[in-house]
Amino acid sequence: MRETVLVIDDDEKITSMLRRGLAFEGYGVRTARNGAEGLEAIRQEEPDVIVLDIMMPGVDGWEVCRRLREAGIRVPVLMLTAKDEVSDRVRGLDAGADDYLVKPFALEELLARVRALLRRSAVPRADEAVEDRRLVFEDLTLDPDTREAVRGGRSIELTAKEYELLHLFLSNPRRVLSRDVLMDKIWGYDYSGESNVLEVYVAMLRNKLEEGGEKRLIQTVRGAGYVLRGDKG
Repeated sequence: MRETVLVIDDDEKITSMLRRGLAFEGYGVRTARNGAEGLEAIRQEEPDVIVLDIMMPGVDGWEVCRRLREAGIRVPVLMLTAKDEVSDRVRGLDAGADDYLVKPFALEELLARVRALLRRSAVPRADEAVEDRRLVFEDLTLDPDTREAVRGGRSIELTAKEYELLHLFLSNPRRVLSRDVLMDKIWGYDYSGESNVLEVYVAMLRNKLEEGGEKRLIQTVRGAGYVLRGDKG
């Protein structure tokens, strides 16, 4: 999924130039003509980076940034301004901006700063707790970051397709997944005729999950598909 940049600027020439340049680099681009419109756009859907002009009528860039940070929104902000005074840069950074660029600027420099902000935002800060993305069902755990499966303290080595299949089941516990859904999600197209590739992979995955004598978690629902349920009822 491509990253989205929100440009908040009342200068139509700047906005048009940034829209074209950012889109050419593969970013999704949204725009807002003033601070109030920008805040509403952020409320509806948070972007990955905000390019924010300071000097706008009504709600200026400083106020937009201040409100975002007070609301706990940590989206990286690159501030734009026509003023190159230290006091303005300090004020912007104090308001919560992550970077500062003076107009006129080269598009290449803005793109480089956007890339840098995205890299920095992808790395958790030392004072932030890292989100635990592990999927857990009964005594089975799957870590998407390391692709490691563990059941009852026993590490399970999975092939790429076995991992994808188990991830899909753990993401949909107790939900019956039809053969068509499983084939489409894992292989991306339908096998025709008598192909039993899904059944083979389910059997291999079951063998690995039950190798230590554990009970069956992936159940067959006759005429419907499979379900991660943990019982045969």
